[in-house]
Amino acid sequence: MAARKSKQFEWSHKHLLGLRELTAEEISFILDTAVGFEQVSTRSVKKAPPLRGKVVVNLFFEDSTRTRNSFALAAGRLSADIIEFTKKDSSVSKGETLLDTARNLEAMGIDIVVVRHSAGGAPKFLSRNINACVVNAGDGFCEHPTQGLLDVYTIRKIKGTLDGLKIAIVGDVAHSRVARSDMWAMNKLGAEVTFVGPPTLMPARVDELPVKVSYCLDDVIDKVDVINMLRIQFERLGGNPFPSIREYSHYFGLTVERMKRAKSDILVMHPGPINRGLEIESEVADGKNSVILEQVTNGLAVRMAVLFLVNQAAAQGN
Repeated sequence: MAARKSKQFEWSHKHLLGLRELTAEEISFILDTAVGFEQVSTRSVKKAPPLRGKVVVNLFFEDSTRTRNSFALAAGRLSADIIEFTKKDSSVSKGETLLDTARNLEAMGIDIVVVRHSAGGAPKFLSRNINACVVNAGDGFCEHPTQGLLDVYTIRKIKGTLDGLKIAIVGDVAHSRVARSDMWAMNKLGAEVTFVGPPTLMPARVDELPVKVSYCLDDVIDKVDVINMLRIQFERLGGNPFPSIREYSHYFGLTVERMKRAKSDILVMHPGPINRGLEIESEVADGKNSVILEQVTNGLAVRMAVLFLVNQAAAQGN
């Protein structure tokens, strides 16, 4: 593989709000930085000093065990102090606004805010109104940038490059911020992305996005190099977007039978948590092509890289 030019690149973003506004070079630079943090998790003492003396707050207004714990562990391994904040533990339930909450936390001397919020644009709003670095951990139906980064990191680590790969993102695309971040990152790194699912679970104006669209998984299963199965987000569904769980699984579930038609080296991904037997059969989720646990592992190095880089940019006055 050719040497990556991003090693000559200097990161200048104090915030990570989404992947849409990043260039391919910037995305590659984050991935290259993450490679250097992988080894920290293999040491007997799993600590590195870059964020010593810094305070990171996990500001989560939505439930998310996986992402919140990953960010907490990433911050801890970089030697930061961590404040865990959830909506149920806060004064938001008493009427306090997002901005007031953030400003009160900032008054305690925080340096980085990792925020998840049901309102699209909440991280951008915070970035314009507080001095701390802001990292988007998922906002509305907009983006989940670190999930997108860990997904492309996992693919690049195994396949060597995304350039020329065909990738299917399958399922509840309409409600998935993961699908959007994946789309921007994968597209910019040279992959061909296809959204697959029923018309009722496709985003509005999908024809304006840099993707192909298919309403039949069987039409693409034998052509793709990577397949990312999205969770059906029952908590966000309005009405009945498909007749039944059984019918959805029949047409769009990744089954053992469907995998017989896939490429032998296809990568099977899922952002989690998995609805086993609905989006994907257990035999496939735990099978030889699955990289779902690798995604979780790689997420730690990627989030360490993101926290390191935004702090570095802030220290340089960006």
